Amino acid sequence: MNVPLVLPQFLDRAVSLYGEKEAVYCDERVFTYDELNGRVNQLSHGLRNLGIAKGDRVAYLAPNTAEMLEGFYGVFQLGAVMVPLNTRLTPDDYVFILNHSESRVLFVDQNLYHLIQPVKEQLKTVEHIIVHYKEPDVNETGYNEWLASYSSERFSRAELHEDDVCSLLYTSGTTGNPKGVMLTHRNNYLHALSTMHHLRVSDRDVYLHVLPMFHVNGWGSPFYYTANGATHICLKKATPQAIFQAMKDHKVSVLHMAPTVLNSLLQYNEEHAPALDQEVRVVIAGSAPPPAFVTRVEKELGWEFIQVYGMTESTPLSLISTIRPQLANLPLKEQYRIKAKAGYSMIGSDVRVINDNGEEVAHDGKEIGEVVTRSHGVMKGYWKNEEATMEAIRNGWLHTGDMGTVDEYGHIDIVDRKKDIIISGGENISSIEVEGVLYEHPGILEAAVIAVPHEKWGETPHAYVVLRENQNISEQDIIAFSREKLAHFKAVTGVTFVGELPKTASGKIQKVHLRNEYWESFGKSGRFVN
Repeated sequence: MNVPLVLPQFLDRAVSLYGEKEAVYCDERVFTYDELNGRVNQLSHGLRNLGIAKGDRVAYLAPNTAEMLEGFYGVFQLGAVMVPLNTRLTPDDYVFILNHSESRVLFVDQNLYHLIQPVKEQLKTVEHIIVHYKEPDVNETGYNEWLASYSSERFSRAELHEDDVCSLLYTSGTTGNPKGVMLTHRNNYLHALSTMHHLRVSDRDVYLHVLPMFHVNGWGSPFYYTANGATHICLKKATPQAIFQAMKDHKVSVLHMAPTVLNSLLQYNEEHAPALDQEVRVVIAGSAPPPAFVTRVEKELGWEFIQVYGMTESTPLSLISTIRPQLANLPLKEQYRIKAKAGYSMIGSDVRVINDNGEEVAHDGKEIGEVVTRSHGVMKGYWKNEEATMEAIRNGWLHTGDMGTVDEYGHIDIVDRKKDIIISGGENISSIEVEGVLYEHPGILEAAVIAVPHEKWGETPHAYVVLRENQNISEQDIIAFSREKLAHFKAVTGVTFVGELPKTASGKIQKVHLRNEYWESFGKSGRFVN
């Protein structure tokens, strides 16, 4: 008889082999895998007592805490569906997602309760709100007291099937309402097996939760680090100081983050040079950072840099950009350039770059096409949105909306989102390429490039720039710098200096906000409007 590929097996394995080992550190608390399993059972018993059954949705609005981590397994034992919520949305966003998902129970952290309180009456299906770390003046059920009233003994699980939906993850769409991505036990299980191999996860690992768990389940970290009996370090607020302190206190060996967070760590290291003596792997996803980033991470921090690529709809990871043995003799500068790319297909994923006719682009690093993938990780579909599902998945292939090239070694390089490609005088310009050059400027801390209208060329690149402290750099300085480093048609034609760039909760720069800001501040001619 085949054993179904269902996620509670991962915690079962950890309890069986690593029961007395430290599983989770959160604030001043520490739980072994035996203790974590007991809390998971208490949660499952409590949810069943509230009437939660197989297929019901249970929502979580919480930072990276032990309560969030145990939620995955406590919900799964009932065959219920976990709905992790982005912590940076507005109350109206939560109304839409909770009603659209038809969530029946909402767990919310005390520090985020103010986002739910004003819209409680608009929640049509939520029957119970339970608050983590509840303060006395909040008129809701407190999690600790509620959990303590239930047994930690073994929970009689619902009958689980690997094609059952286990996670409903809402993508932060740039237009319209977010879409709920349905991921199954099989999606997450096979993704975990593939990812733990490529990231070399072991029972010796200490994983620091920097990326929020609501972000595609923190890239599956509740699954593959648990399955291997690694230790989880929960970090509620991922400031550079807190990250380095946690790394020092717990001998952290691996952490995942967005490029913008990594950039803040590089700046902190420049000023404070915190001493760490353990080997560290840092896993980066999102827009591929410039090769200069890779160089700094590996030389200044001494960490191994691993670039990965994926999206919520593919569970998420499908590409990795480590150096294969046959490329190990390339000059170091070339290796860093390769490491900064999205990479090659992970086991179980078939990722290609195709042109408008559905043919693969040439492996010349120049021809641009759309990145498509088919894999064990491709979602079951969008919740209650068949039209969007059919648009995203065509002939078995998930169309990512990302544009890329393929180099002579088979590494895919993401050059832009379809909507972010700049078409100037009929030439395609990658905003990511332009940003990579701007990051080489010693006075620039962060940069984002968007297309703006131009009377002659149709569109040209415009940069939003955050300067380092005490830098006196003009718009013309930056334009001249980009013209020195790039073909002139790719160089920026204007610069807006800002104190910070708008970012998602996972640290991705939100270019849609920059485009909107540009249109609000600039006339259609592109000239500044006073």
